[in-house]
Amino acid sequence: MTAPALRLSGVYKSFGKTEIIRGVDLEIPVGERHAIIGPNGAGKSTLFNLISGRFAPTRGKIELDGRDITGDKPFEINRKGLSRSFQITNIFPRLSVFENIRCATLFALGYKYSFWHRLAGLGDARERAEDIMARIGLSSRRDTLAGSLTYAEQRALEIGITIAGGAKVVLLDEPTAGMSRSETTRAVELIRRVTENRTLVMVEHDMSVVFDLADRISVVVYGEVIATDTPGAIRNNAAVQEAYLGTAVSGH
Repeated sequence: MTAPALRLSGVYKSFGKTEIIRGVDLEIPVGERHAIIGPNGAGKSTLFNLISGRFAPTRGKIELDGRDITGDKPFEINRKGLSRSFQITNIFPRLSVFENIRCATLFALGYKYSFWHRLAGLGDARERAEDIMARIGLSSRRDTLAGSLTYAEQRALEIGITIAGGAKVVLLDEPTAGMSRSETTRAVELIRRVTENRTLVMVEHDMSVVFDLADRISVVVYGEVIATDTPGAIRNNAAVQEAYLGTAVSGH
């Protein structure tokens, strides 16, 4: 039997005496697009930080493709096949689009801490970077400094960086936040395209994005998962509507 892409078992996280995550159990199958939603302060970002290694759980277990990653450092988890984006765009503004993406490909291609490889001579890194730029629609911006891109382009670049290392599990933290409706539509298509054959876990407040992209949705309230189900079932779940979604679901 294939192990789930992600499994959280009895995960808790406290900061001092304040319990933020309270006994989360969650399984996300390989290849699923999974959304985590909930009101502000519910613990969604903390959950992301636990999965990606930024925080260690107070207790409980986190597995990636059947391997225990509980308490691993972020770079260790990344090298095991998980990559994430952040709410605040996280790029190198003084490097070009191409240079940003090429940097993200290097470790996956076997170029570790090497002082004798000239970057210009790394044909495989160049080819992968060119391919990713085409997939995220930024080939025409190849030599543009990342800091000069529009906000939507910067978010697209960050998604490109997130997938550049070949991660099988991709975490996106509010990928469409701050975008116009037309930008959001393009971003959804981009996310659908680049996460094909990958497992996607996203935190997102825009319900139209959630219901458009997600195969299943988990609702987090006060640090607990109160429901995990298909979009249709979540839309009609009375407890979810009362806790968070309300008319936003019935009116979708």
